[in-house]
Amino acid sequence: MPATLTLTLKNDPSEIGRLVDLLEAFGPQSGLTDDATFKLTLALDEIVANVVRHGFDDDREHRIEVKVTVDDRTVTASVEDDGVEFDPREAPVPDLDLPIEMRKPGGLGMHLVKATMDSVEYRRQDGRNILTVAFAR
Repeated sequence: MPATLTLTLKNDPSEIGRLVDLLEAFGPQSGLTDDATFKLTLALDEIVANVVRHGFDDDREHRIEVKVTVDDRTVTASVEDDGVEFDPREAPVPDLDLPIEMRKPGGLGMHLVKATMDSVEYRRQDGRNILTVAFAR
């Protein structure tokens, strides 16, 4: 039977710490190795941090829905929000050959997500961003 973690976060930077704590507990409880738990936590930390920092064009409180499912073969996580439309798959790849002081800020986190996940899917549905990432266990 798959293990599932479902949570609702506010668009507040303090929620990222709560997310990380829950994922670090959920990983071992669901049978993930330390490496797989780290990989999952890194990806969701980056994705949710981007939603919190860049996803909303107002000061209202918004909800970010996170769902993680671990089965025998795959770890799948989805992040859903009502923020501005943004497909992170289209984010430009940072030029990693440039010295760090010459690089434009941003983009490295999503580059890491895309590089470490086996799949990254995005869709916009009913005014909501739905980003789903997955990797083999």
